[in-house]
Amino acid sequence: MSRRAVDMPFSPARFPVFYGYAIVVLGTVGVLMSVPGQTMGVSPFTEPLMAALGMTRVRLSLAYMVGTILSSLLLVPVGRLYDRVGARVLGAVSCVALGLVLLGLGRCDVLARYLGDIGGPAYVPAVAFGVILVGFFALRFSGQGVLTLVSRNMVMKWFDRKRGRVSGVSGVFEALAFSSSPLLLKLLIEYVGWRDAWAILAGVIGIGGGLMALVFWRDNPEVCGLAPDGDAGGADPDGKAPLAPVRNFRLGEAVRHYTFWVFALGMALFALYITGMTFHVASVFRQVGVAETKAFAVFLPASILGIGSRLSGGWLSDRVPLRYLLAGMLVGIAVGAAGLIVPHAGSRFWLIVAGNGVCGGLFGLLFQITWPRFFGRLHLGAISGMNMSLVVFASALGPVAFGQAFERTGSYAWAGWPTLGVAVVLAVCAFRARDPQPSASSSPPDP
Repeated sequence: MSRRAVDMPFSPARFPVFYGYAIVVLGTVGVLMSVPGQTMGVSPFTEPLMAALGMTRVRLSLAYMVGTILSSLLLVPVGRLYDRVGARVLGAVSCVALGLVLLGLGRCDVLARYLGDIGGPAYVPAVAFGVILVGFFALRFSGQGVLTLVSRNMVMKWFDRKRGRVSGVSGVFEALAFSSSPLLLKLLIEYVGWRDAWAILAGVIGIGGGLMALVFWRDNPEVCGLAPDGDAGGADPDGKAPLAPVRNFRLGEAVRHYTFWVFALGMALFALYITGMTFHVASVFRQVGVAETKAFAVFLPASILGIGSRLSGGWLSDRVPLRYLLAGMLVGIAVGAAGLIVPHAGSRFWLIVAGNGVCGGLFGLLFQITWPRFFGRLHLGAISGMNMSLVVFASALGPVAFGQAFERTGSYAWAGWPTLGVAVVLAVCAFRARDPQPSASSSPPDP
């Protein structure tokens, strides 16, 4: 994009303060707009969808899984596209696309009945499955995939030395919004109905979000005539050397590193666990006699711990190797998974609160800062797209794995035990994950 186009309708270089701070706010809003495409944004709609489409929990989970897996296969090409066209264009397109998807999902049962009537009653279940599968694919691709990838990468491109602190601050608002969204969406559905709830979200995201991205988003500071962190000519006002990566890795080089796979698999495990638990959260707590409203309220206290872990993790990320934060995230997953195993309602509630709070806060931090710190900013879209593809693929397996565990055994413990075991193994592996940069200048000392 030409400098003239970048400066339309205003020049970020003339902004009264470093425009990167505005980008933090704008990118955070972009992540929040992806909530309808995240599992915690879908979970309040699962019961109404099952009733409207006449589908069982397992069939709806299967459609969610297949749609999510299909969306994950496109995220590496989308990451490469992001590297070419930037956040401004791709962000606006993804907002409009997500808005249109939400409008369509609000009429998915009507479309399923119409198409089913054409083929005959015998085809209605298959048609309903196909319609919601396509809807889930579009929802996960545009929301959880593209919009999240673009929003988070844009913020990280504007900072080097302050990346951990910026991610910690933005994570406070993300944690509050994500943790409260299931309960707020549940209340919205009760007030206006599930169709109108999606229609309202479609207007806010498709129109408001699309205009916001087109007018205010910028891809990186260099195209605006600025420097990361707001430094003048690369100088650090704190008297420290900028933390610019020594080497920019290509995707093919990054995936040959042990460190890439330990971090990517750890994040993928988080996605599998959190989507599985969140998608079936009402059923998880109904099993031990907890009311549905209180089940959705589990996200609120978890957000307090999530904010604490995100802020403390952001502070620590500038001072300790990231492998220690990865290990902490995996321990949090193990604690949350233990909550699926215990039969006592009170213990289950607080184990899930503690585990989800810790792992959720650290996941959000690591998801943002790991890839630019370890592998550079030049090919960030492709590398983070590969990680996002694995995360989205794993998130597709969570609801089905948890649903099958409950369907076959009447308990979610059979989903909790494997999750706990894999988390412990990956936590041990994390201690061998070293910084791939050939110089220590790109991160804290990594003995």
